[in-house]
Amino acid sequence: MEKGQPPYPTMPAPPYPGPPGPHVNMGYQNQPMHQPIQQPAYQFNQQQPQMVHPVNQVVVVVQQLPTEVPGQMVCPHCRSTVVTKVNYVSGLLTWLICGILGVFLCWLCCIIPFFVDSVKDVEHSCPSCNRVLHIHKRS
Repeated sequence: MEKGQPPYPTMPAPPYPGPPGPHVNMGYQNQPMHQPIQQPAYQFNQQQPQMVHPVNQVVVVVQQLPTEVPGQMVCPHCRSTVVTKVNYVSGLLTWLICGILGVFLCWLCCIIPFFVDSVKDVEHSCPSCNRVLHIHKRS
């Protein structure tokens, strides 16, 4: 072998990577395309016994509870839709303010919370049957 001569001049050059052009066939065989085969769906023909159980449905009605002002409610006792009657009662906050004023020796001032509605609990009652429906407690 002499310098400057290719080793095997009669062999063609190896193919370059990548697909061959549309008109060039470099000795590659066409490979088959993979196509999905549709298989029949599994069918279960045997009938299984089915038990039907009756269902008792319970309807729960959630209503917004009123706060300081009269509100519309359904009375659970007489089952009528009413606007509640409001009554202010002395609660924990009323007694707490009275106790704090009493500890600081303001004896005359400690009865003031019993005359102020904004520190009392709010009691909602039904005007039809006069039962208490809800008590809004102050905190």
